[in-house]
Amino acid sequence: MKFLAEIDMEPMPQQPRASGLARVLEDERGPLLQFLVARCGSADDAQDLLQDLWIKVSAQPAGPVANPRAYLFRMANNLVLDRLRGRQRAMRRERNWLEAESGGVVMPPEDRTDPGEPADDALVRKQEAQILREAIDALPEGAGRALRLYRFEGMGQGEIAEVMGISRSGVEKHLALAMKRLRTALADCGCFDTATSTDRGADSGDRPHMEQGQ
Repeated sequence: MKFLAEIDMEPMPQQPRASGLARVLEDERGPLLQFLVARCGSADDAQDLLQDLWIKVSAQPAGPVANPRAYLFRMANNLVLDRLRGRQRAMRRERNWLEAESGGVVMPPEDRTDPGEPADDALVRKQEAQILREAIDALPEGAGRALRLYRFEGMGQGEIAEVMGISRSGVEKHLALAMKRLRTALADCGCFDTATSTDRGADSGDRPHMEQGQ
């Protein structure tokens, strides 16, 4: 697999008294790494997960294991599933937030792949999360700062106006621009209904939801 050529085959950290399971992990490092690359599709992620596996094994009390090799592969598979679930939850939060704030509808990525080849949902979610991160990083300075204060710091528009030294209407313009750029980024990758969001944006002036009592 092409990913394997990218992997730095560094030795696992040495422990003064490696348990029997840790010794099996050292012996099975290559096959475990291949398994992790195949499961998560990333050489970097596979290396991270292998280190996580080593930490978990090292922290376990020494004791007999009926089939240590199978046990290690089950542990590795569980680590992959845990990471994918975490990314899916994070992506759902981002999509739900974007839908609520922009007034648009984030469409499921149903046409992303060949109909005869089912999509890998975990990889799709990972791709969409990366698209959002890149779109946020590419925002103009004012829009990016306003969005981060609003979304990640939980500030209201009035608070953001004070922090940035601008009017509240200026904050609204920054947030509206941010919403538009994020919608466009998702639309370009085929996971956002641009027609629906454009219609709603025309009705609302592409502004984020107004806050009550401000």
